[in-house]
Amino acid sequence: MISEQLRDPLSMFDVSGKTALITGATGAFGRATALALAALGGRLVLAAGSRDALEDVAEEARALGAEVATVHARPDSFEEVEQMLTVGLEAFGRVDQLVVASGYNKAGFIQDMPYEQWQEVMDANVRGAWFLAKAVGAYWIENEIKGKMLLMSSVRGRHGNVSGYTAYCTSKGATDALTRVLATEWGKYGITVNAIAPTVFRSNLTAWMFGDDELGQATKARSLSRIPLGRLGEVEDLVGMALYLLAPASNFCTGQVMYVDGGFTAG
Repeated sequence: MISEQLRDPLSMFDVSGKTALITGATGAFGRATALALAALGGRLVLAAGSRDALEDVAEEARALGAEVATVHARPDSFEEVEQMLTVGLEAFGRVDQLVVASGYNKAGFIQDMPYEQWQEVMDANVRGAWFLAKAVGAYWIENEIKGKMLLMSSVRGRHGNVSGYTAYCTSKGATDALTRVLATEWGKYGITVNAIAPTVFRSNLTAWMFGDDELGQATKARSLSRIPLGRLGEVEDLVGMALYLLAPASNFCTGQVMYVDGGFTAG
């Protein structure tokens, strides 16, 4: 007997009609994920700190046929996170997916870095995700929704071999741990929690590495020496994994840190 999924394998990637709350929606990963979900019939609640950039992404998604609600806010407090969830519920009646694409980095050697700078990175990359998990997870459990949560990690959560990244590496290691513990806590509710961990990929934050600047070229060459596929990542490289983790295809995948890194972690 052939199962329905094997008769129609693409149905396992059907996200049409699902509502995704995406923070950091104006960043490279947040925007790409939003547009991909929009093109596949998803509904979007987009949140970001830059109002103009947020509206630009929203208009791009609407041009692809998506219904979109926006929240001009970052997940800096539990109240702001609750506002994001409320906007989604008022606009669409439910939220099915949570994509935590917001984040921040500030490099510096530990002996020179003020504590406040380290804490800023930890707050942006860990505290915000915890607030979002607390609010959206409680909503999913109360309403018996088998939600899907996707976090943004990094190969730096596993590998510390880069100078000046004590804050960033620590925050991404915490992201990996949060992914695993939420998966174990929420598994009994049918909720999945996973993370994507890329190597360097093209974004506004890394644009200097893709130019002709001497420092950028040196840094790029050093990064490429660790990547078997011989190139740095493009944001489109991350979208396929994001769609898998947000679609029914990944219903039996939880607590995983999925490396999209050109082979960086293989060596």
